[in-house]
Amino acid sequence: MAKSAILKSSIAKKVAMALSGLFLISFLSLHFFINFVSVFSESSFNAMSHFMGYNPLIQFVMQPVLVAGVVFHFVMGFVLELKNRKARPVAYVKYDGAANASWASRNMIISGLVVLAFLGLHMYDFWFHEMLYKYVEVNSIDETRYYHELVAKFESPVRTGLYVVAFVLLALHLWHGFTSSLQSVGFDNKIGKSLHKICYAFAIIVPFGFIFIALFHHFINN
Repeated sequence: MAKSAILKSSIAKKVAMALSGLFLISFLSLHFFINFVSVFSESSFNAMSHFMGYNPLIQFVMQPVLVAGVVFHFVMGFVLELKNRKARPVAYVKYDGAANASWASRNMIISGLVVLAFLGLHMYDFWFHEMLYKYVEVNSIDETRYYHELVAKFESPVRTGLYVVAFVLLALHLWHGFTSSLQSVGFDNKIGKSLHKICYAFAIIVPFGFIFIALFHHFINN
């Protein structure tokens, strides 16, 4: 394969990964908003969760797309990481990574693996429980159950601690990944530089907002 073709293929993979990352960020924003409502209004959180849990478009169209997006994003991340390692088969004699790049950018694969493990825990806690409740046990519809189920998940200090650690790693992953995604899709001009500030704010506010939610329900409601 010609060098130009290899370069185009690599760029295409980076753009595809960036777009999948931006898609997941949009879902994360919605997820954060709904969960943050639980701090202020039990009834509103129940209403939103019930809508998300029983709306056919969300359940049978958006949910499979979301799962596919998660799988694609992480698989593409591993593929690009392997390509980068192959491009540098001989280790440098001396490499001061901290002097050239941030910890977040140098360890995206580590933070990504932790985030992936967290997603597995999150799906076990909420998604599998939801599927069991609705389609296996075939329980009657209860529009008021969601808040109490959420609070119960954060009763355990171990599980709450795991969520806190995972969200810290998510913050580090987003710190580099959000801005990198914008650069990959062409936002590297003055507008893009302004958006970077928004990306950094998002990388702090949303993950630590999730931490606040977990700690709030652990200490206040349990």
